[in-house]
Amino acid sequence: MGKLTQSQFEAAVQRGDRDLATKPRARAVRYDRTTGQIVIDLVNGAIFALPATLLQGLEHASAEQLEQVEIAGAGFALHWEELDADLTVEGLLAGRFGSARYMAERFGAGWDSEAAE
Repeated sequence: MGKLTQSQFEAAVQRGDRDLATKPRARAVRYDRTTGQIVIDLVNGAIFALPATLLQGLEHASAEQLEQVEIAGAGFALHWEELDADLTVEGLLAGRFGSARYMAERFGAGWDSEAAE
């Protein structure tokens, strides 16, 4: 791999700044035992919640395991260390609850990964 030029570095910094300003990011996340939902507080003030049982890698997790969720990647992702599960906030908001294969197997062959993007 070649050396990064100053202009490439500056372009990468600009892309990162743009992503931080425009892409959905988590400010806080928690598992709500009462509702069985993962609740994501976004940096823009919105709150998003969805059933943990819909998410790849979390379908059979215990409440204790689900509570161990961490925010990763400057708020762009959620991580469950014990479950070895990672999901992007942007993907969850777009209705992508796992890989394309998982979505097709779980929600039917008619699921179209491009339609959810």
